[in-house]
Amino acid sequence: MTDTPDHRDPNTTDATPPEPAPRKRRIFRFLLRVALLGFCLALVSGISIYLYFSADLPKITQLKDYRPPTVTVVTSDDGRKIGEFFRERRIVIPLSEMPPQLLQAFVSAEDARFYKHRGIDLFSIVRAFTKNLKAGAIVQGGSTITQQVTKSFFLTPARNYKRKIKEAILAYRLDKSFSKNEVLYLYLNQIYLGHGAYGVEAAAENYFGKPAKDLNLAECAILAGLPQAPSRYSPFRYKERAKQRQIYVLNRMVEEGYITNIQATEAMATPLDIKPRRNWYIEKVPCYTEYVRRYVEKKYGADALYEGGLKIQTAVNIEMQKIARKSVTQGLEALDRRQGYRGPLGHLTPAEAEQTAADLAREMEGKTISDGTIIKGVVEKVDDKSGEVLVRSGNRRGVLPLANMKWARKPNINRGYWEDRIKKPSEALTQGDLILVKVTGMYDGKGEWGTDNPGTDTQALLSKSELWSLALHQDPTSEAALLSIEADTGYVKAMIGGRDFQNSQFNRAIQSRRQPGSAFKPIVYAAAIDKGYTPATVIIDSPVVYLDEDRDFTWKPNNYERTFHGATLLREALTKSMNIITIKILKEIGVTYAIDYAGKLGITSPINKDLSIALGSSGVSLLELVRAYSVFTNLGYLVEPTFITRIEDRDGNVLEEAVPIKNQAIEPSTAYLMTSLLKSVVEEGTGRRVRKLGRPAAGKTGTTNNLYDAWFMGYTPTYVTGVWVGNDKKAPLGKSETGSRAASPIWLSFMKGILADKPVKVFEVPEGVVFAKIDTETGLLPGPDTKKTLFECFKEGTVPTEQSQPLTREADRDEIFKENL
Repeated sequence: MTDTPDHRDPNTTDATPPEPAPRKRRIFRFLLRVALLGFCLALVSGISIYLYFSADLPKITQLKDYRPPTVTVVTSDDGRKIGEFFRERRIVIPLSEMPPQLLQAFVSAEDARFYKHRGIDLFSIVRAFTKNLKAGAIVQGGSTITQQVTKSFFLTPARNYKRKIKEAILAYRLDKSFSKNEVLYLYLNQIYLGHGAYGVEAAAENYFGKPAKDLNLAECAILAGLPQAPSRYSPFRYKERAKQRQIYVLNRMVEEGYITNIQATEAMATPLDIKPRRNWYIEKVPCYTEYVRRYVEKKYGADALYEGGLKIQTAVNIEMQKIARKSVTQGLEALDRRQGYRGPLGHLTPAEAEQTAADLAREMEGKTISDGTIIKGVVEKVDDKSGEVLVRSGNRRGVLPLANMKWARKPNINRGYWEDRIKKPSEALTQGDLILVKVTGMYDGKGEWGTDNPGTDTQALLSKSELWSLALHQDPTSEAALLSIEADTGYVKAMIGGRDFQNSQFNRAIQSRRQPGSAFKPIVYAAAIDKGYTPATVIIDSPVVYLDEDRDFTWKPNNYERTFHGATLLREALTKSMNIITIKILKEIGVTYAIDYAGKLGITSPINKDLSIALGSSGVSLLELVRAYSVFTNLGYLVEPTFITRIEDRDGNVLEEAVPIKNQAIEPSTAYLMTSLLKSVVEEGTGRRVRKLGRPAAGKTGTTNNLYDAWFMGYTPTYVTGVWVGNDKKAPLGKSETGSRAASPIWLSFMKGILADKPVKVFEVPEGVVFAKIDTETGLLPGPDTKKTLFECFKEGTVPTEQSQPLTREADRDEIFKENL
């Protein structure tokens, strides 16, 4: 056997060397495959998740036409806000109307990396995920401003990962489709900031009573601190929490480089003037605004009213409305005092009195008590000798003199207020009574009052400088309504529907139908003038009896004072509001004719077809009567009362605009004759209280049977105003509480207030009216034996042509009845 030569290196050993390179490559390839597979799986999973969750997502492009629900604003005749209607109180404004620091504050507090990320901030998501994992529940979100926008518009507020995934997808799409400023515009107009405010403009008005553009840095920081928890950081309820949140926002703005430390410190030290949230609806002219609300909702629908952002301009004048409210309140309080004192709110034991005083002290803390303020008090002492009562209200006391409570008789509708006046305080009050009093000033009487010193038998004298002067008060129970229109336009300038809108939203100026009593008589007289009667027509005022055979009813009408005046001029009959003559006139001209005539003047309520309508037996609204009387001052033209002068939609398109339309209802001469007759009512008749107005005015009182309703309808050349007073549950107002006593003082107070700075105007005399001197007894031209004459107005062609002759017998006067027609 041949040996094979050995060619190995003699320096090598016999061990086989390792081969690592192929093995590492295999491992690397394996791991690469696994990673690639994992990536593919992740990619597939991500795509699948994306496709799954994005399948039913809404399209982002719909936000290009951003039209969220916005506030409908109602304004007065001079553009001041008097009401708002909304489901979400939002006022959309562009970024240009927001101060830069407001944007910076929100970005710093809510999304510091807003301008850097693409809608989703992974750092925030990881941070939130970690905290939620540790807590074992969702305690923190990692939402960006963009995500908050998508959640607000497209998603529910549910806190789960399914919603978060959808939110992230939408946020990414939103960031791709919109600029950062467009996203901020959506966010700052959409976000909820507490107390019903959506968006920064509504919030600025809510908390600071100003538009967003006027906010300072301190106020911007307050708003920017609210999105996290609007109720928790409310500046209204939790001022200290709101302050701490403000400090956090300001510090974040410093960290982000938007402001300096000095600016932040100054903002922290800036006092915050947090305004109480205003309820425009209740605060200004609630009855008027409620009428507008009903009208708009009926005509345009609830969505347009509460979400459409309408701009509604009304005819109401705020100053006139305030005067109307004051006049009605004063009138009802005066009536209430004439009706008598219904007694204290309650009677307290000494222990209860102490507890009540402590409760009142807490209620009054921080409140300003000025003249006219009505407060509760406990009667501590009644001194008949001095005629004064010591009243305690909280930690303060006051003196109630007899002069300010003489009216406090026991109510009795059959006796007039002048017949029963208390002579000493103890007739109305006793120690321990809980009462209402009105502060009238500081006590300046001569009496000395003291309070028991606890634990001693002595008394400590009270300083007069510490004592109020008081007047006994009680809340009225009767109601009233007032409505006033501008004569030539029909614009309703003021409307009061009742004593207190918050207690009753029933509008007695429009919704109520009450018997107008004698306030309806001018309609009958106007109809008679167009049938040939003149102010100088003589009618016999004598007893009459009407038999209704169908109903087996006999009617024996009477005059208010239950006397008869014989031969009477038509002018005098209306001036003194004679019932019998009015009934005779109605019978002569015809009931159907009078009803049709009332319709021409704007009376739309059903009217009974009988003679009782001469005395106002059919119910009408105050609005209808005001409309009817306006025909007289407008020389025969009927102008529809107008509440709303203009309505625009959110884009400025005019939906409706009032244009006064006048329709000739009656002849100008007839209207002027009625004005002349109604001037006599004011100058020398049942409306003579109104003479204090000191300028030309015409009007008529109205009082119904049993004194259930009291009216005064009156006008000047500029305004037509009506007043009604009564009880919702038909009950007498009290002895002699007629339209003259109960209603005309309210009318007078209102008209004096609104005309105080207006020039005096006279009623225009139209063509077709002539004047002639007549005999006041016969209505004919003066004769040789005429004792008294009157310069009377007539329609052309109706002036008497006969001259008065000597009357030899009283019976001869009765034969003059209507001879001059």
